[in-house]
Amino acid sequence: MCLALFSPYWHYVTIAKGVFGSVRRVPCKIVIYDLSLLVHVYSLMLMKDIWRQPYHVVLEVENRQCAIVKKCAAMGLTSLKVVDVRSSHPGSVKHLVELDPTGVKKIKNETAELKSIPSKNKGKASIWLESEGCGVCNAILSSEAFLVSGKSIENFTIVYSFLVPNFGSYKKIISALEAMELKVKILKMGRFESHAGVLTEKQEKIFWLALKSGFFDYPRKIDTVELAKRLGISPSTLSEITRRGTRRLLEYYFKGQP
Repeated sequence: MCLALFSPYWHYVTIAKGVFGSVRRVPCKIVIYDLSLLVHVYSLMLMKDIWRQPYHVVLEVENRQCAIVKKCAAMGLTSLKVVDVRSSHPGSVKHLVELDPTGVKKIKNETAELKSIPSKNKGKASIWLESEGCGVCNAILSSEAFLVSGKSIENFTIVYSFLVPNFGSYKKIISALEAMELKVKILKMGRFESHAGVLTEKQEKIFWLALKSGFFDYPRKIDTVELAKRLGISPSTLSEITRRGTRRLLEYYFKGQP
């Protein structure tokens, strides 16, 4: 099957050509001879352009409006610890809460479809709770960003780690938190910077985002499908980019060896 992409996408096709090598130029259009390649090309073309200069941000917030903490408090559970916070379905956030076994049992009796997992701390149990995001979570999620993790350190203070696609999104989040008169402390802020060498810039960026989002953690904080969705590409394209990038890294690492 022969399908064509027209001239408005010349600059995107240049990227696709460098990755796949099965694209040739003809006047005013590109002809692709393999339908499977078209899927990857389109996916690369549609990758969210806002992720041109992403940042990884870690901040500390005194959050007294956490929906999960308030829900637990309403049940009489005040001795708890938020171990993790993750993005879930649109408009919702899931929290990994650690508390004593009787507390977990009480929550399970009052709330359906909760996931309980083993805790590393003796005498404690952990359970995933999902709810609509509070002001802090919604401020982060409304700016094309996504939560990597969150953890309470004392009282109502929670440390959030998240990725934003650009500096404008970061400023929007901070402005929203300050407008809520919350105490915000920036602990860490790092920007993606390309280093010419083994990987292409696109491969570097996707590896960087995958690393910062917990894709390479064990257990993974985000899977292939979810990460691809966040970046606006197909899971197969994400797998292809990481596979080719991994091959390049391994070839460079073992260069010169028989």
